[in-house]
Amino acid sequence: MTHAYNNRSGVRYMTGGLKVYYVPWKPFLMQNTFPTFYGTLPIVRTILIREKISLVHGHQAFSTLCHEALMHARTMGYKVVFTDHSLYGFADAGSIHMNKVLQFTLAEVSQAICVSHTSKENTVLRSGLPPEKVFVIPNAVDTAMFKPAPKRLSSHEIVIVVISRLVYRKGADLLVEVIPEVCRLYPNVRFIVGGDGPKRVRLEEMREKHSLQDRVEMLGAVQHSQVRSVLITGHIFLNSSLTEAFCIAILEAASCGLLTVSTRVGGVPEVLPDDMIVLAKPDPSDMVQAIKKAISILPKIDPQEMHNRMKELYNWHDVAKRTEIVYDRALKCSNQNLLQRLSRYLSCGAWAGKLFCLVMIIDFLLWHLLQLWKPAEDIEEVPDFILSHDQDEGISQDNENQSLR
Repeated sequence: MTHAYNNRSGVRYMTGGLKVYYVPWKPFLMQNTFPTFYGTLPIVRTILIREKISLVHGHQAFSTLCHEALMHARTMGYKVVFTDHSLYGFADAGSIHMNKVLQFTLAEVSQAICVSHTSKENTVLRSGLPPEKVFVIPNAVDTAMFKPAPKRLSSHEIVIVVISRLVYRKGADLLVEVIPEVCRLYPNVRFIVGGDGPKRVRLEEMREKHSLQDRVEMLGAVQHSQVRSVLITGHIFLNSSLTEAFCIAILEAASCGLLTVSTRVGGVPEVLPDDMIVLAKPDPSDMVQAIKKAISILPKIDPQEMHNRMKELYNWHDVAKRTEIVYDRALKCSNQNLLQRLSRYLSCGAWAGKLFCLVMIIDFLLWHLLQLWKPAEDIEEVPDFILSHDQDEGISQDNENQSLR
């Protein structure tokens, strides 16, 4: 279940029987819907009953739809799981408010998932969740989509690829200082920068100032389907993030056989073995030294061998199995009545705790009013979608053919 995207709203059926509800709520800021607290209760309730849902899994701390859906699901007695994909601070005003919202959402979550051990530590500190309720399940990469170039690239010219949103958090300001210095030290190095954002102007100005138009190629926004075709044109992948819980982009680059240079921040040191990545402090001079080291060890890198190692290290089937274990744990959690649930919210703070209790009591009353106005028995349940073995094989074959194309 997600919000509407442009003209796409309603129900869509995806490959393999996946059903997506595009709730007719338009995003208003950073792909987030306007927070209404209770406005989504009727449609969330209808979907949960229609689809005979037994567990609700929400993603991303900044998603207002996620927070509201988990709140309504707990009110209705469903088990809930939350996955946090990001790291947040503790000092700035935005983080302080966001952490309090997260504390409210996770006050009675059944289980939680984080994508790295650093992310787990951050989430536990921000939300006050017991560490034994939080599992670490890393992201993965579809290695069938991200394969190295058929022919090994020439080493006469070294191409460094950057694919990232050009924003402050992704370290775009670091790139402005790093790129000219690397180009000065290595006349045979060329940069390809894919991505868009408010910091693109600074990179364009840097290119003009140092007359690097022929050595720094700016691609603009890159569709995910085109990422592999950009990656395989390079030797080194550069990640300059200032904060990162995991970074799937590094996995995609390594799967394509690129040696990675990255800032040592957040969960990045957990992502790849030491011989597949060169880490640096988020400082321009240290990053230049890391790129120097990467260029020196580049002849030892075998893209195909790196791809084969990535196949063994990361796959989505393993992620699915581990997530299913978390679901089983969540379904075994005991049910609690309203008073028991409110006691958890009271512990969230002297004033915030009382406010959270009021929000939940109103949600509980509105849910009962909906039960009277439209009983669950009057909501039609959808028939189960059963994928036959023949259909399953056919879909798998289609996916393989699409990957080959």
